[in-house]
Amino acid sequence: MGFFEKLKQGMNKTKQSFDEKLNNVFKSFRKVDEELLEELEEILIMSDIGIDTSTKIIENLREKIKKEKIQDEEDVKKALREEMQKILDSNDIQLKLNTKPSVILVVGVNGVGKTTSIGKIANRLAKDGKKVVVAAADTFRAAAVEQLEIWAKRAGADIVKREEGVDPASVVYDAIKITKEKNADILIVDTAGRLHNKKYLMDELNKIQKVINREMEEADKEVLLVIDGTTGQNAISQVKAFKEEADITGLILTKLDGTAKGGVVIGIVEENNIPVKFIGIGEQIDDMEIFNSQDFVKAIV
Repeated sequence: MGFFEKLKQGMNKTKQSFDEKLNNVFKSFRKVDEELLEELEEILIMSDIGIDTSTKIIENLREKIKKEKIQDEEDVKKALREEMQKILDSNDIQLKLNTKPSVILVVGVNGVGKTTSIGKIANRLAKDGKKVVVAAADTFRAAAVEQLEIWAKRAGADIVKREEGVDPASVVYDAIKITKEKNADILIVDTAGRLHNKKYLMDELNKIQKVINREMEEADKEVLLVIDGTTGQNAISQVKAFKEEADITGLILTKLDGTAKGGVVIGIVEENNIPVKFIGIGEQIDDMEIFNSQDFVKAIV
């Protein structure tokens, strides 16, 4: 099965929920008028896209309908897709990893799928011929380190780990040294994600970033925030919390195959000006792809 097919299947709950509402509106549809646009806006809001983003999409759609004299149901849907895609394409989704070595710092709350995402990304990079080192800097949970080790082995990446409770920044320092010694291409750093202990957690994150910036000043750096698609509007507050402490360069979407709330992604991108860089559908090591906005929007509408 190709990735788009997996994506379509994975986004099925979101699509069903969205299409059902759309079809109900278009059933009673007579002409493209203000009433139709208001109903479409309501659907977007109910699909977790968010009030401000939904309003913006409908305003742009209104202009397009006027300008292109759109009257047909399918053309309205096509124009709606285009407006959604425009938001998702507003930022560069390319990973900037041109230096050797480069760094990917992965952040996010516990339970969103950080560890599996790191394993899948390491696997992708290894397949592209890159030598990868993984730093297990979530030292608060022994289980996190064990899980990361399993994924790193499967991806053919080296792992740098220390005993539980060690200062995470010191693990990152060691990992940078080993990355340079091994002449590796990319260092991927896992971090803790206990937002209920936010102050302490964010201090740790700052320390890790300082070590990376000091020891790898010239290196390209990506800071990727993992977002669990099933959390809907809660994901928006997570993005805000991490944005305050880290220069987030991109998002990794996970668990979209279990949710009807996939629309939240559009609101997050629009409100935070952060691109989606990876999307994970499924549990296998190959189930991680570089984000494609066209496929994503087609899988919803």
